[in-house]
Amino acid sequence: MARRKAPIPDASETKADRGSATRARIIAVATALFTAHGYDGTSIEAVLQQTGLSRGALYHHFSSKDDLFVAVLEAIEAEIADATVKGSRGSTSPAAALRAGCGVFLELAQTPKVKQILLRDAPAVIGWQKWRELDARYGFGLLRAALDRAAAAGAVDKELVEPFAHMLLASLLEVALLSARPDAKPATMRKARAALNELIDRLVGT
Repeated sequence: MARRKAPIPDASETKADRGSATRARIIAVATALFTAHGYDGTSIEAVLQQTGLSRGALYHHFSSKDDLFVAVLEAIEAEIADATVKGSRGSTSPAAALRAGCGVFLELAQTPKVKQILLRDAPAVIGWQKWRELDARYGFGLLRAALDRAAAAGAVDKELVEPFAHMLLASLLEVALLSARPDAKPATMRKARAALNELIDRLVGT
């Protein structure tokens, strides 16, 4: 019986896979460096040393330190969005889903990575407006979807879904920024989180 030949790998797919793996490795290394040293304290040279890549190889994926920072920021935003969705699954009401999702975000806002990169460095590095636009692609979308479900259940006027989503996002980010301050106290955060939960309950009911 003739032995079956193994399929020949697609060279383009292999190259693409390698490129994706290299990009992911650069982002992982840069995330660790930005977390430990901040944007200003992290150099491209440090990224090159940690990854073992040449400057040309790195610039093939990222045109500048700012470009790399935005990629790291987007990866964190996507990670938070995924965790938020998972944390709100199984909720028994729109209000419970919003409380659970916002709670997950606030827990992650306490981690060094999110504190340093998302809350401290991002507004200064990419500018407040671009930072808010980037966050809105993730956080705003989730809040809008949750409020759409609340409107479908009759808990919110559907005409007010979008402004309410903006208001909740602003409130959530302000509480998160409060937690990122060096002088933030646990009692202050508990009160802020309780106030956010009450706002959600008053907005969409329990």
